[in-house]
Amino acid sequence: MDEKTEELRDIFVELTDEETVTERQKEGPGSLTDADEAAVTDRVATVVTTMRERYDFVTDLDDDTLGTVVRGFYDGTDDATIAETVGETPETVFRARMDLHLLDDDDTQFPFALSALRDAHADTDEPDSAALADAFDADPETVERALLVAETQEAIRRVSGRFRSEFEDAIPDAALSTHLTESAQEDGLQEAAEDIETDTKF
Repeated sequence: MDEKTEELRDIFVELTDEETVTERQKEGPGSLTDADEAAVTDRVATVVTTMRERYDFVTDLDDDTLGTVVRGFYDGTDDATIAETVGETPETVFRARMDLHLLDDDDTQFPFALSALRDAHADTDEPDSAALADAFDADPETVERALLVAETQEAIRRVSGRFRSEFEDAIPDAALSTHLTESAQEDGLQEAAEDIETDTKF
């Protein structure tokens, strides 16, 4: 014990009449993993809240449930499994993913070109799923699903994938997910490029 430490000990004994000091740890040290998980949950919830304020969501799922959908999506869980977890139908989970701009490569796979359906839809004053289904030799449910995917692509394009990026920033390794592939977004990006007018005259 050096001189300074001994001096401090003497002061302590004089003030407290105690010869020893016992430290009691009332709480455990906690877990860094738990703290990180809480932070991820909070950040995902913040993005969900921001999106809800900006868009009219198709589903009426609460923010906690939507957060579970986000985490499940980036964990590679399919809609049916997520649906079991949150007590909803796979279709509701799919619609929630569209609300959240979470497109998966399989979402864009249809027996017709999404761009052709989008054009036909735009050219119709009063879109009729049944009529479009006849035109594309598909059932109305498939056409409605495809239209929702096309609308989601457009919504993603308009914000340059902002919310997807925010989810990826919030969730560790989310950017490595194989869900968000080029084909799920290429139609929207192609439209964005077509909208750019260039003037090469000098």
